[in-house]
Amino acid sequence: MAKQKMTLGDIMSRVPTVDLARIDATTEADVARQMREEGYDPDEALRDEDIISPSVIRKRLGMSQARFARAIHVPLVTLRSWEQGKTLMDPSARALMTILAREPQAALRALTEGQAA
Repeated sequence: MAKQKMTLGDIMSRVPTVDLARIDATTEADVARQMREEGYDPDEALRDEDIISPSVIRKRLGMSQARFARAIHVPLVTLRSWEQGKTLMDPSARALMTILAREPQAALRALTEGQAA
């Protein structure tokens, strides 16, 4: 039996199956374990070329693109363009990536301070 193609309307009407509570309950230990399972060393020192790579930083933080974009206050399409190499980050965005790479928890705390939970 051949698969029937879905229309955009079909796709848009589907209920997402993402378990946000499970994502929010993910601990640093869970992220480190997942990194090891995927062949990454969570304790590996950052290389200079990684510091401004938003995809590397985002993956090290265990965040989806949407969550990371919200956290750093940029549109999702902008983050995707950076990660796909379609557009270059401006100097302020590169500086933010450097701070996130070196002091991720402090940076995220500062970025979310004063926001409603």
